[in-house]
Amino acid sequence: MTTAIRRADRRISPVFLALVAVLAVSGWAVWSGALAAGTGFAVFVFVVSGWVVSLCLHEYAHARTALHSGDISVEAKGYLTLNPLKYTHALLSIVLPVLFVILGGFGLPGGAVFIERSRIRGRWRHSLISAAGPLTNILFAAVVTAPFWLHQLAGVPAAFRYALAFLALLQVTAAILNFLPVPGLDGYGVIEPWLSHRLRRQVEPFAPFGLLAVFGLLWVPEINHVFFDLVDAILRALGVSNWDSYWGRELFRFWQGEPQIPPVTGIGQALT
Repeated sequence: MTTAIRRADRRISPVFLALVAVLAVSGWAVWSGALAAGTGFAVFVFVVSGWVVSLCLHEYAHARTALHSGDISVEAKGYLTLNPLKYTHALLSIVLPVLFVILGGFGLPGGAVFIERSRIRGRWRHSLISAAGPLTNILFAAVVTAPFWLHQLAGVPAAFRYALAFLALLQVTAAILNFLPVPGLDGYGVIEPWLSHRLRRQVEPFAPFGLLAVFGLLWVPEINHVFFDLVDAILRALGVSNWDSYWGRELFRFWQGEPQIPPVTGIGQALT
């Protein structure tokens, strides 16, 4: 009976499989142009479903690393099923990250899985658990941008190319922001085990506000400009141009009106 329960606790959730199905179908719609009158909406669904899938993988990485570090409670909590409905805070886990994408055009996963840190021994293990999430975003970004840095984009429809570029942008922004040493973000979780007990107690009350503080700072024009310059530099290193990500974002915002999809030959032109 115990073995059967453990298998159920690790079985991939139908909710996650449904998200993957939505990602696949919307990707096909973008590629084929099946929704000729609504390519922007197809891009929106493709990017959002891809983003939520990456959120599930992000939190799964935290939980899986915690499991192998000593916290076996993550199984019973359903964290290994990739079901976003099992996360601790649905608002922080799904709603806010999607809202950040819609409002600000950047990816920022929120706190989701509760790790029983008292079960884990060793500062390196604590740091690795925190780092596992954003490292997953880096891996996701590498996979999404593979057609770009492998130069395998011949025959890829412009709309699909731009959608991939914007999804990659979200992964890069998520990785950078989550590695910031700000209370409440994974970057702070990486360094927290190495701080003094007194300093950790002083910082602890500010943890619930770290995520919102970062979101607020990104609305400051000077900070926003520096941040996205860094993001663009990383994307360029991965073969994704500013033109690609810009038009991916424009298509994503279908509620602003369906834009004329520019040809791939426009890459390299200056954006104003």
